[in-house]
Amino acid sequence: MEKDQFIEEVRHTAEGYFERGEFFCSEAVVKTINDMLDKPYDENVTKLASGFPVGIGKSGCVCGAVSGGVMALGMVYGREHGEAMQEKMFPVSADLHDHIKGIYKSTCCRVMTRNFEFSSPERKSHCIKITGEVAAYIAEKLYEDDKLNKDENN
Repeated sequence: MEKDQFIEEVRHTAEGYFERGEFFCSEAVVKTINDMLDKPYDENVTKLASGFPVGIGKSGCVCGAVSGGVMALGMVYGREHGEAMQEKMFPVSADLHDHIKGIYKSTCCRVMTRNFEFSSPERKSHCIKITGEVAAYIAEKLYEDDKLNKDENN
């Protein structure tokens, strides 16, 4: 599968989880990336992302999709006890933050959604789009960093 098609498939998968109500933003990103990586973590890893939607437990702070995205990046660039921090972990996380901020002018949930009534279909659609953007961005970075099994994805 070519790169652009692969990235769009990842985007669509993450958006679908949120749109169908199976997961919220952070959970959809973590589930999608874990599956994309051929499940290096048990299915229960998605539970770790369950407190981040709507800006960390509905507090309206950091966008849940971004929080889930940073967690997903940790699947590849994170470290285990006793290991040194991987050189790319901080820059790739900051790049995700900057990418989303560049598009939406913020990474704060309440700012990113301020023009929408919370329970409206328009707000949900907006958040689905952000979720897909985060998942697609991560997929592209992992693809470019050769962190995927290209035989299976090409």
